[in-house]
Amino acid sequence: MKAGKVLAVNISKNKGEIKKPVSKVLAIKDYGFEGDAHAGPGKRQVSLLGNESIEKMKAYGIEGLCFGKFAENITTEGLELYKLPVGTKLKIGKTIQEISQIGKKCHAADGCEVFRAVGTCIMPKEGLFTIVLEGGEIKPGDEIIVLD
Repeated sequence: MKAGKVLAVNISKNKGEIKKPVSKVLAIKDYGFEGDAHAGPGKRQVSLLGNESIEKMKAYGIEGLCFGKFAENITTEGLELYKLPVGTKLKIGKTIQEISQIGKKCHAADGCEVFRAVGTCIMPKEGLFTIVLEGGEIKPGDEIIVLD
């Protein structure tokens, strides 16, 4: 059984803002995180990024990379998320989520500060998105289990 853990849960009130870590979130079925600007129906309800990917960006010498800086809702540790296929189900805290997309269009043209600083960004290649199949609470320290 593959497993990892939640390092941080992050939300933003408005799109285009860096997400801020919070003590816990409520994931709502078919919607995403309560109070997050990116929540809503569709296939990109929750975004995840592994701390392992963030460490790759730190290797470029970027300073000030904190949780939420890449606009991820969940910062994880212990899983190479981007290697999990679309359709994989994850038990995250009290929730069940399904990977719906890996990577996304880069927002460099819209002023992504990470891309401007280094000329590359990890989220378009290694970030992933899920849909919430079963809602519930998620908090830092919760286990992430890859379901078969």
